[in-house]
Amino acid sequence: MSKYSRRVSRMLAMVAIGAVALTGCAGNDDNDENSSGSGGATTTAFGILGDQGDGGTPVSGGTLSYATYAPVTSLDPTVTQPAGATGGSEMAAVYDVLMRYDTETQTFEPQLAKSFEESSDHLTWTLKLRDGVTFSDGTPLNADAVVASIDRYNQRRGANSQVYTQMVKSTEATDASTVVFTLNQPWRTFPAMLAYGHGMIVAPSSQQGDKFTPIGAGPFTVTNLAPQQELDLKARPDYWGGAPNLDGLKFVAIAAEQPKVDALKTNGVDMIYLRNAETVNAAKDEFPGYIETVSMSMVGQLNNAEGRPGSDPRVRQAIAYAVDPEVLNQRARNGQGMPGTDMFQPWSIWHGDTSGITPDAAKAKELVEQAKADGFDGRITYVGVNEPNAQQIALAVQAQLNAVGFDVVLETTSNITDMVKRLYVDRNYDMSFGAYSISDVAPEIRLFSSLSSTSTNNILGYKNPEMDELLAKVLSAPDESAQKAAINEIQQLVNTDQPFLAWGAGTNFVAWGDNVYRVSPTVDGIMLFDKAFKK
Repeated sequence: MSKYSRRVSRMLAMVAIGAVALTGCAGNDDNDENSSGSGGATTTAFGILGDQGDGGTPVSGGTLSYATYAPVTSLDPTVTQPAGATGGSEMAAVYDVLMRYDTETQTFEPQLAKSFEESSDHLTWTLKLRDGVTFSDGTPLNADAVVASIDRYNQRRGANSQVYTQMVKSTEATDASTVVFTLNQPWRTFPAMLAYGHGMIVAPSSQQGDKFTPIGAGPFTVTNLAPQQELDLKARPDYWGGAPNLDGLKFVAIAAEQPKVDALKTNGVDMIYLRNAETVNAAKDEFPGYIETVSMSMVGQLNNAEGRPGSDPRVRQAIAYAVDPEVLNQRARNGQGMPGTDMFQPWSIWHGDTSGITPDAAKAKELVEQAKADGFDGRITYVGVNEPNAQQIALAVQAQLNAVGFDVVLETTSNITDMVKRLYVDRNYDMSFGAYSISDVAPEIRLFSSLSSTSTNNILGYKNPEMDELLAKVLSAPDESAQKAAINEIQQLVNTDQPFLAWGAGTNFVAWGDNVYRVSPTVDGIMLFDKAFKK
């Protein structure tokens, strides 16, 4: 695969999360925490829903089918975004993960690793591997293999690689079962990195020239991959944790959310991934599953690059004041979303003393007139994808911006691939719709990815030394209180600079049938199937 092709594949995964993301909100539930965002009252939820229990004695056999959000085109972690919506569950089934997030204890625990310990000065982390673990090709998973896989991931600029290379001074195999990570500065949630792509260890034999073969130490191996259509996996009897209960996994493509719900109801599939507010609200009252509320599930992307209208902070501020998230919620979410301009709404543990801005059409009009007095012609090119929900958002944004003096031209790409090229490769846009979908768990990783001047996933063209310093503060905060204070400073800077527009939060729901047990969620909606079974 060429360097250009790898870049497009990687960016395709990112846009699959953001370009046409459908947000959701949770309704009332015993696990819900009543709260209100800057756009109005709503409820949030996190964790396992339903009271089906653990299923008792596991049953062996059968294939579990899962209709995910964005079917994979590749199982190479460096080109497929390691998130639950875009291939993370599929890759974790093949490679496993060094660390996992326990949603009940809300701590990171060893998975493929045996232990992971921090030094007293908070600059060294020592990872011990389990004994006798092998890749599916029979070769040992040792410390050298871990270092080689992580180095490959960083060299090929896998997701979050920039934050890793900024924070980690060295990654060394000190003996066959020990990897020592030396940091440039303290990072108390560093284990989170090894629950994502860096922790999905590919076998040394996976890469042969330009050809990549998915060989890992996970509980399943690949039998068939039809890109963007279907992925078939079979169980490994020699998996380190014991042979899986399931005979296999099948990941299938179902284009829209209601057909997914219908397929789950009729036993056409066993699991589904949902993001749309209406389908989430309906499905969570009918099926057990895993639900997670995420911040910035609706954002306006602004091209800050020199020569673009968004390079003028007055233009960015005018757009921010002109667009009311509640209008978008009514037009595109049937009023069931979680609108608001807060980066982290009051339900989030990271909500600080500073709220987002309040929409103000008069102020927006004044800023537009100031920019026009200095030569701005008022024209903004809004690029969207040809999808009904995205079109409703585009029309609502256009109407509000035109009302304060902008001249918004809507341009539509025919598919996600074209959207990738337009935004992430050519950077040929002024404004678009996207999502950062930041979990309350280790939010600094995706904040850095979206806003750092060094991140390849920062399509804003936003380069601000002050923001980089604040991101460093968030990363190295000694405790939750200090991290919250640093995030509050980022909210203050965003209110002034408006490099992007926060329009609302959302909820993701992975629903499964009543006969599915012991699917284990980890970070970002990634599911682990090593203990799963069907009755």
